[in-house]
Amino acid sequence: MAVEVLPATGRWDDFASFMVPRKSGGGGCVCMSYRNSGLGMPERIEYMRSACAAEPGPGVLVYLDDQVAGWCSVAPKSTYRRLMRSRTIPHLDEESDPWSIVCFVVRGGFRKRGLMHDLLDGAVEHARASGAAIVEGYPAESPGDRVDVISGYVGTVRLFEAHGFERFAATEAHSGGAQRWVMRRTLV
Repeated sequence: MAVEVLPATGRWDDFASFMVPRKSGGGGCVCMSYRNSGLGMPERIEYMRSACAAEPGPGVLVYLDDQVAGWCSVAPKSTYRRLMRSRTIPHLDEESDPWSIVCFVVRGGFRKRGLMHDLLDGAVEHARASGAAIVEGYPAESPGDRVDVISGYVGTVRLFEAHGFERFAATEAHSGGAQRWVMRRTLV
């Protein structure tokens, strides 16, 4: 199976194919929780359409045999309003604008194939190619190998450690009852 991770820039239709809610009642979060959750659905859709049309884009998409299979939101931390104002996830320094990895989504039918590993590598490479010096994530420390599907959107400490991230600070945030950590990887 061929796996490819590409920036979402110029790939609105692929992003929208599984992240934008359908009028028939289908799901989709439009990935706005950290960006600007105060917008209504039409404004959220337009925001992400615009983000996908510009550099550096809002994240990366993973393709499995040319089918869009998942998404990872990665962008400069300063573009995530909720993250910049968070009372539970600390802002560690004022001198840099690290890139933040805030969520993963793998489509049903494509799960349990290790695509979150591919998405994380692709997110790091996208950040590096866009000039990031530091990339950070806020995964949950699962007591076992996994966290539940709903809470797993942030990734796990174990996943991030497997890709060269180090624990920087415990947070007051939790996902599915599991402690979340600020984890960082220096790229330069």
